Amino acid sequence: IINNKMVIQEQAQETDNHYKSIIDNCFINAPFEQMKKNLLALAVRHRLRPEIGLEGNFLWDTDKKDFLALAEQLEKHSLPCTLHAPFNDLVPGGFDQQMVDKTREKLGLAFSLIPIFKPASIVCHLGFENNKHLYDIDRWLEVSLATWSELIPIAAESNTMVMFENTYETSPAIHKLLLLALGKDYSNIGFCLDTGHTLAFAGTGWQPWLEELSPWLGQIHIHDNDGSGDQHLAVGSGNFEFTALFTHLRQAKLKPIITLEPHSEEDLWLSLKNIKKLNLFHGLINI
Repeated sequence: IINNKMVIQEQAQETDNHYKSIIDNCFINAPFEQMKKNLLALAVRHRLRPEIGLEGNFLWDTDKKDFLALAEQLEKHSLPCTLHAPFNDLVPGGFDQQMVDKTREKLGLAFSLIPIFKPASIVCHLGFENNKHLYDIDRWLEVSLATWSELIPIAAESNTMVMFENTYETSPAIHKLLLLALGKDYSNIGFCLDTGHTLAFAGTGWQPWLEELSPWLGQIHIHDNDGSGDQHLAVGSGNFEFTALFTHLRQAKLKPIITLEPHSEEDLWLSLKNIKKLNLFHGLINI
């Protein structure tokens, strides 16, 4: 999220108290480079638990001491975290070996931070696109399994779950294929349902995804849009059926990790307001 001066301090302090039970039981997306600039102070001030985003070029050249410094601050203030692995331009199941090698190198840098941050989870992307990979799905799966099989044990050593998020996939079939194959060897894997992506990219609601992937559901990314693009709006500002989804989670007794993914501080507070107004988290967290 971006530190937005539109939200005054008095309002923020009021919302801290009003939404404490929600804030204490979910994570908020927080790009690493913005954590260094201003989001750490915001997180500490409002007790926000970050999902640290590792997208960008900084993974190649940031000194380890910078990651250690952030991890020490989070520990000092008793703020647990999750991680979000990089995904732009990466092809964990790609067909060009040099591109796959570079992908594995960058993902390896992300996973090397797990012992430092000890996150509850690290969210990853399949990098699957129908028009590129569907014609040779067996090859895609073979390369993908080789990529993730090198990384998942690193997470297991820190009791960190590896969550595979839906992005450009148009159905849950590819996730199910990968999760079934990986599940033969690993137990610390799961599915991360991204609400906004089901609208923006899949053009579906949440139902097809949980019909197939509920056994693996371990995390949810919640943000909204109007279906025309990945707008990362506040909860309740678009077309996603949040009430129906969270009713289903309660009825199915599913309690995934929840991460809010607003792209402005204003939308963060609006998300919290609407979550409370709709009573979305009732029965899913300790409130």
